[in-house]
Amino acid sequence: MEKSSLMALAGEQVDRARGSSSGRSATTVHGGTDRTLRQTLIALTGGRSLDEHDSPGEATLHVLHGRVRLRSGAAEIEGTAGDLLVVPDARHSLHADEDSAVLLTVVAAPAGR
Repeated sequence: MEKSSLMALAGEQVDRARGSSSGRSATTVHGGTDRTLRQTLIALTGGRSLDEHDSPGEATLHVLHGRVRLRSGAAEIEGTAGDLLVVPDARHSLHADEDSAVLLTVVAAPAGR
């Protein structure tokens, strides 16, 4: 068994993002490339975005800190701390309206499927 404080980790990643020229920081919380479940904590400083990209599998974003907007085509949804956003199975982007941290959970098809 393992235990992690997501709130402490979110604070650390937001601090790292603030010190980064890209305004972002990320760390894998659970899983990895050879697993079907992967959780990544992503921090973005206010005004920064993850540009439009494809979804690697079924995914959700749990907003831990701040305020973000998830966009796909003309659709957009805002998330604040405590919200769970379902990532569409389509090209999408993520924008931070203020310093933010999200927990991205992805369930990808196993290799070879």
